Amino acid sequence: IRMENITQISREDLEELREAFNRIDIDNSGYVSDFELQELFREASFSLPGYRVREIVETFIAGDTNKDEKISFEEFVSIYQELKSKEFSESFRKIIARKDGIRSFGGMSGISSEGTQHSYSDEEKVAFVNWINKALDKDPDCSHLLPMNPQNDSLFKSVRDGILLCKMVNLSQNDTIDERVINTKKMSTFTMTENLVLALNSASAIGCTVVNIDASDLMAGKPHLVLGLLWQIIKTGLLADIEIGRNEALIGLLGEGEDLDHLLSISPEELLLRWVNTHLTNAGTQTIRNFSEDIKDSRAYFYLLDQISPKGEREDELAVIIDMSGLRERDLNQRAELMLKQAARMECRQFVSPHDVTSGNSKLNLAFVANLYHMHPSLPNNNVDPDMHIEAESREEKTFRNWMNSLGVAPYVHHLYRDLRDSMVIFQLFEKMNVSVDWKKVNPSPYPVLGANMKKLENCNYAVELGKEAAQFSLVGVGGVNLNEGSSLHTLALLWQLMRRYTVMVLSDLGEGQKIGDQIILNWVNTTLTQGRKNTQITSFNV
Repeated sequence: IRMENITQISREDLEELREAFNRIDIDNSGYVSDFELQELFREASFSLPGYRVREIVETFIAGDTNKDEKISFEEFVSIYQELKSKEFSESFRKIIARKDGIRSFGGMSGISSEGTQHSYSDEEKVAFVNWINKALDKDPDCSHLLPMNPQNDSLFKSVRDGILLCKMVNLSQNDTIDERVINTKKMSTFTMTENLVLALNSASAIGCTVVNIDASDLMAGKPHLVLGLLWQIIKTGLLADIEIGRNEALIGLLGEGEDLDHLLSISPEELLLRWVNTHLTNAGTQTIRNFSEDIKDSRAYFYLLDQISPKGEREDELAVIIDMSGLRERDLNQRAELMLKQAARMECRQFVSPHDVTSGNSKLNLAFVANLYHMHPSLPNNNVDPDMHIEAESREEKTFRNWMNSLGVAPYVHHLYRDLRDSMVIFQLFEKMNVSVDWKKVNPSPYPVLGANMKKLENCNYAVELGKEAAQFSLVGVGGVNLNEGSSLHTLALLWQLMRRYTVMVLSDLGEGQKIGDQIILNWVNTTLTQGRKNTQITSFNV
C-alpha cells in the first residue's frame, strides 16, 4: 500500500477508522481476518450487504501477496478508500443521507469537485453551539453573535466576520492571537476577510489542518468546513494539558511494572482513556476500550462520576454525592439523562445529550470526558517520584510539531521525537517539498514484533539519504540512528531545513515563482515596518 492512499483521507476520518479497527482487533495483533471484514465495515458506519463484502474479500485474497487472508489497518484503509471512489460515490452518498442525525447537502466549495455531497451532524452542531455560548458568554466582542440558537443554522453565519473563530483559537491556546489586531468595529468584507485569514493562520499555528479551507468558504458558512474546523480547535484546547510534560501528576497513571518511556509515548486520547480506566478499576467495575461502544449504557460514566466527584475534603469545597440509583433504570436514554443530571451537579454537563451517549458519538463523548478531566482530574499520586521531573515541550519543539500537524500528516504527531522514530511522517514532509520518495524502499507499519526497530531504523537511514542527496540539505553528523533514537539535536536539524524549504516554496508561489532568499524577506519586513511608521529595522534573522 502506498502511503499517499492514507494521506488522502482526512485525519479525523483516519482516527475514526483506527478506532473501528481496534474494536475488531481484540487481540491487538494489527490484523483482522477476512471473515471479520463485514463487522469492521459496520463499526466504521459503512455497512455493506454480505454479497458485496464477499466480492471484496475474493478480490483482496486474489491480490494478497502474503496469502495469509489477514487484513492490516493499511489494507483496510485502502479498501475503504476505494469504496469511496467515483465508482461507488452514488451509493455511498445514499448511505450517509440515511444516517440518524446527519444532514446531507450537495454543492461545491473552492476545493470540492463538482457534485460532491457533504454531510454534518446536528448533534455536533448543537454541542458546539452550547459550548461556545458558555465559553464566550462574557466576551463583549461576541455580544452581537451570542447566544446562538442551537436549533437553527446561526452557528454557520456566526463565523462570517472571523471574530468568533479568533476568540475560539485563543480559548484553545491562550495568547495565540494578539486580540488588538482583531477587527471588531466598522466591519466590511475586507476587514472580515482579514479576521478569517488571521483565524486560519492561527488555527494552523496550534496544529489544526486548514489546507483545504479558505476565507471564502468560512464567509459562506459552509457547514462541513465550519464544524470540522471548530472541532479541531475545541479538541486541541481540551487535550492540550493532557500531557505529562505539562502535568507530571499524570505519572500516577503508570501501570505496575510499566516503563515510564511507554507512558510518555502515548497520545492524549490514550492517556484520557487510561485515566478513566484507573478510576473504574478503583471502583471495582469493568474498564472500557473506547469512547463509543463501551459507554453507551452509561455504567462507566456513573462510576467515573462517583470516583471523581468532590468529597468536601477542603474547607472551600462542597461535597457532591453521586446518586447511583440511575443504574437500575432499564431505558438507556433515561439512564443517560439521569447520569447527565449528576454531571450537571458537578458543572460538567457539556457536549453530550442522552442520545449522544446511547448512540456512542465518539467525538462528543471524548470532549465530554476531557472536560470532566479538566474540571475534576482526581489523579492518583501512587508511582509519582517527588524528585522526578519531566522536561516540558519547548516553544521551538511545539512550533515544529504544530507545523507538521497543520499539513495533515498521518498519524498525528503528539510527541515530536517519539512519533518520528520510524520517519513515516518525515517521508510525507519530503513529498510536500516535491522531493520524490520511493515507497518501495519504505517499511510501512504495522511492524513485525521481532525486528520492528530494525525496520524503523532502515526507514530513518533512507530519510537521511533523501535529505542529503535529493533535498541537498546540510546534515553533517546526522545519521538514521539519531532519528531512530529520538535525538533532539539531530531531529531538529532536519526539521528546521524541511520547514525552511516549505516556507520558501510557499513564498515563491505567492511571488509568482520568484526565487525567495533571506534578503527579500528582510526587505519586505523592513518596508512594512517603515510603512507602519515604526523605527525598528532588522538586518538578519540571527539577532
